[in-house]
Amino acid sequence: MEKIAILYGPKGGSTERVARLVADIYGSDQTVLIPVRDLEETDIDEFNKIIFGGPTVGTHTWSDQNQKNDWDLFLTRLHKMDLTGKACAIFGLGDQVSYSFKFVDDIGTIAGHLETTGARLVGKVAPDGYSFDESMAFKDGKFLGLPIDEDNEPEKTRERVVNWVEQLKLEFAE
Repeated sequence: MEKIAILYGPKGGSTERVARLVADIYGSDQTVLIPVRDLEETDIDEFNKIIFGGPTVGTHTWSDQNQKNDWDLFLTRLHKMDLTGKACAIFGLGDQVSYSFKFVDDIGTIAGHLETTGARLVGKVAPDGYSFDESMAFKDGKFLGLPIDEDNEPEKTRERVVNWVEQLKLEFAE
């Protein structure tokens, strides 16, 4: 059986918790969880379906940090990977209240990097049920992946992930 890679970062905290939830709902026998900080470029060669999971603290603070974080380091290597024809989906954590002008920008950043690798982006989500002002992840009326707001709407996370996984099962099969 072909497994799905779930790449996430950082280890620990909400992003890992949601990555594990995605794996559980999809089927832990069908997924492999891989923290991006532990990933080498060739580690994803065997996967044709990949889910990326980004943190609430995203691109709006990455460049301000003195110490490089897991995603900042990984994204500098992502463009070297050939993901041509691989189906890739993204979930990103965000805060619709405190960061309503940068809501889940990490999804947009990751999607931009994936476009340069030849990946086929799946798992776009309608904005219904979200309240935000701006987002780099919002294009042509949809989010480029699944937004999760664990800060303000943790009670909606499971249902959103369940619906998204069902969508991915169809889109990964295309």
